[in-house]
Amino acid sequence: MRAALLVVGILLAAPILDGREPLRMRVTPLMALAPGFLTVRVTVEAAAENRSLQVVAESPDFYRSSQIQLDGAQATPLSVFEFRDLPPGLYEVTGVLIGVNGRRATVSQLAKVQPSPGH
Repeated sequence: MRAALLVVGILLAAPILDGREPLRMRVTPLMALAPGFLTVRVTVEAAAENRSLQVVAESPDFYRSSQIQLDGAQATPLSVFEFRDLPPGLYEVTGVLIGVNGRRATVSQLAKVQPSPGH
């Protein structure tokens, strides 16, 4: 029971950010029925060194990723990624901001895809 409450608390907790982060991410919904559909909204603070943004949805049995190029300080601050047809599992969704010298920032959030009733 205690472990279940901990998992639910983690799933419902929003990432803690102070507004000065170069990378912010919001995953919705945090709980879905299979086949899962997750929307990931990533906000990147404008900076000349920004080169690309990668978002990964990973569970113990499944992996999917998407990456886009960023045009430095001129890049659109909001990027939206969609992950469709995800099988059941607990997913760690991770956003990685890559700059001219490598990884600049990383943020993660958990989401759960539950089996559909009758499956």
